[in-house]
Amino acid sequence: MKVLISDKMSPKGLEVFKQFPELEVDVKVGMSPEELASVIGQYDGLAIRSATKVTSEIIAAADKLKVVGRAGIGVDNVDIEAATRRGIVVMNTPKGNTITTAEHTLSMMLSLSRNIPQATQSMKAGKWEKSRFMGKELFNKTLGVVGLGNIGSIVADRAQGLKMKVIAYDPFISEERATKMGIERVSLEELYQRADYISVHTPMTSETRHMINKESFVKMKEGVRILNCARGGIINEGDLYEALKSGVVAGAAFDVFEQEPPPADHPLLSLDNFICTPHLGASTDEAQVNVAITVAEQIADYLLNGTITNALNVPSVSAEVLKVVGPYLTLAEKMGLFYSQICEGGTCGLSEVRVEYKGKVAELNQAPITTALLKGLLTPIVGAVVNFVNAPAIAKDRGILVTESKTEEAGNFSSMISLIGSSNGESFTVSGALFGKTEPRIVRINKFEIEALPVGHILVIYAHDKPGVIGSIGSYLGENQVNIGKMQFGREYAGGMSISMVQVDSPVTEEILDGLLQKPNIVSVKEIYL
Repeated sequence: MKVLISDKMSPKGLEVFKQFPELEVDVKVGMSPEELASVIGQYDGLAIRSATKVTSEIIAAADKLKVVGRAGIGVDNVDIEAATRRGIVVMNTPKGNTITTAEHTLSMMLSLSRNIPQATQSMKAGKWEKSRFMGKELFNKTLGVVGLGNIGSIVADRAQGLKMKVIAYDPFISEERATKMGIERVSLEELYQRADYISVHTPMTSETRHMINKESFVKMKEGVRILNCARGGIINEGDLYEALKSGVVAGAAFDVFEQEPPPADHPLLSLDNFICTPHLGASTDEAQVNVAITVAEQIADYLLNGTITNALNVPSVSAEVLKVVGPYLTLAEKMGLFYSQICEGGTCGLSEVRVEYKGKVAELNQAPITTALLKGLLTPIVGAVVNFVNAPAIAKDRGILVTESKTEEAGNFSSMISLIGSSNGESFTVSGALFGKTEPRIVRINKFEIEALPVGHILVIYAHDKPGVIGSIGSYLGENQVNIGKMQFGREYAGGMSISMVQVDSPVTEEILDGLLQKPNIVSVKEIYL
């Protein structure tokens, strides 16, 4: 079998492949998309970093491809849905560069506090401006960590070593778990009010895009310093520029940008109180060796032994089992994704997840299905670090109790799965079923019965059940050139509360969502992406 390495990575990865005479490995770096498409049909495995874009067009040309291995965490450059449809396993190496990225964050925080890049530049220009670069101590300062995943938790630990007080916002961390880490769990609003430094460590999703913006800066402590070594776009760069100019934010340090590389005339680059690096978070010798070795071992193990490790789109089960439970895996993952996006504020303080299997699905092996559900539930906050292997462990680490129950009776369905999440003493239920044996549907949301296809961009609208509500939704979206693919409705009872799930062809702007919320009898509007 043949493996292609299409991005620059440590030679140690190639040495791993060479240990297996059954594998033939080619290294072809820097190919254009057209060149990659012309050769990919020869290969069974593909090893990449971030440069190669594994698009649907590349996958369509990959007649033999069985596995794509990403040396690193992020898989934004891989069309996972297209790979899944072709039966191609997509793997990453979620732990290979966590320490180095965390250390880079601390390096940026220290550099920002002591004006090290600016002072270096000044001295190289022949100046000695000692009084100009007065700094700040980290000792006794409060660090607010947004996202306590693998990297965020390491940053918190290292900051505690510097005698900083650490507070954190993470919708998927329990109070007990945070206490064990010596961290105070707070709301995002409180974090803004108290933190001297704010460091973001969340994935880039529709929920987190521009989550820190001009409204956020108004709520922050004056003189706060902000760091982003996670993903570009989490912080609104235009709003940050204005906050840095006004002095509301004393300084900021970025390793990532919405557009990479950023344009030479990017406004942030003109500010003295902004420092940056060219996406160096994972760029250490040790990290690059680790991820190269790991991805090579994973690809070889899968091609030669069928062993799946750190897969993002398939659990570790046999082909026979996968054929039977596959549709349920899709349904369960969609249910988890739906739950974590629809619950107000995510699943803040989520303490328990109960999964109920009813009907024929109760006769199957539920373990991979529950894992798929947890993967979907955790992905919007934890990001690509969660997969079909580690989802249960991540849930456990975050203090989430997972239980299962089985019954033979499924009501109007041959099979039904229900996810009941408990958070801060309240519960929220999402139920799903398969239509025609393979098509996933959301069939219940709390008290609302509905038959909604969990795919694409969806507007979830709560409203009072009054005449004209449905018409006003359709008319308003049409007036704003938003094309509706499907609309599904449910209500508690005539004249009570109703829910609408409106599938649209493309993302909807905040302005349109706000306008929709102003319509009579509309209670809430939320856009989710499945």
